[in-house]
Amino acid sequence: MAEIPDITIEVSHLVKTYGALTAVNDLSFTVKRGEIVGLLGPNGAGKSTTMRILTGYLPANSGSVRICGHPVASEPEATKRHVGYMPENNPLPDDMRVSEYLWFRGRLKEMPRAKLRARIDEVLELCDLKRNRHRILGRLSKGNKQRVGIAEAILAEPAVIIMDEPTIGLDPHQIIIVRDLIASLRGRMSVIISSHILPEIEATCDRVLIINGGRIVAQGSPADLRHESSSPATMTPSPRT
Repeated sequence: MAEIPDITIEVSHLVKTYGALTAVNDLSFTVKRGEIVGLLGPNGAGKSTTMRILTGYLPANSGSVRICGHPVASEPEATKRHVGYMPENNPLPDDMRVSEYLWFRGRLKEMPRAKLRARIDEVLELCDLKRNRHRILGRLSKGNKQRVGIAEAILAEPAVIIMDEPTIGLDPHQIIIVRDLIASLRGRMSVIISSHILPEIEATCDRVLIINGGRIVAQGSPADLRHESSSPATMTPSPRT
C-alpha cells in the first residue's frame, strides 16, 4: 500500500447546489493524518451533503476533493479504499448476526480471509462488542448498532473515517462509550464527525469547523472557539440539507 500523506483530506472550493438551493458554498479545508475534526452546524447547514461528497456518494457541482492524494471525482474506487463511512441512522440488515455482517462487509472490502477473521476479533474488542458477536443485528440496542457501524467503518483499517451524527439518538451512557471509542482512533486514523451539538464535538475533536449556509463561518480548537464565542450548546435547526 502506498504511504499515506500527512494531509489525508483536501477540500478546495467545493460547491453543491440543488436547483436554486446552494447546500455547499465554496467550502475549503484540510485534515491532517491522525487528526479528529468536527463539522458543527445546525440541521440543514450542509454537513451531510459535504460528507456524502467526501465519500464519493454524491458529485459536487464544482471544486475538488482529494483523499490520500486521490481525486474523488476521477478516482472513486481508489479513494473509497482509503475511507470508512458511517452515515447518519446507519442502516444495518436486521436478519444478520454481528460477526456475519462484519465478515460480509470485510469480503466486500476485499480483505483476505486469513486476515479478516483476526481483524473482526480486534474490532469487536475495540468496540466492546465481543459479547454481542452472535446477536442478531435487528435485536441490538441503538447504542450497540452505532458501535457495529463504527466497527464496520474501521474494519479495513482505512486512513480516513467519516461519521455523520454518530451519537444521534443515544442515551448519555451510550454517548460516552461512543465518544471514547472515537477518541481511541486519534493518531491512528483521520476522523471527521458531524454534529449539531457543541458538547459532542468539544468532547472528541482536535479542531472544529463551524458550518452554516454551506460555508465555514469559524474554525479552530474547541477551547479557542469557546473562548471567542458564546455559541449555544445546541444550534437552532433549519430545513435539512
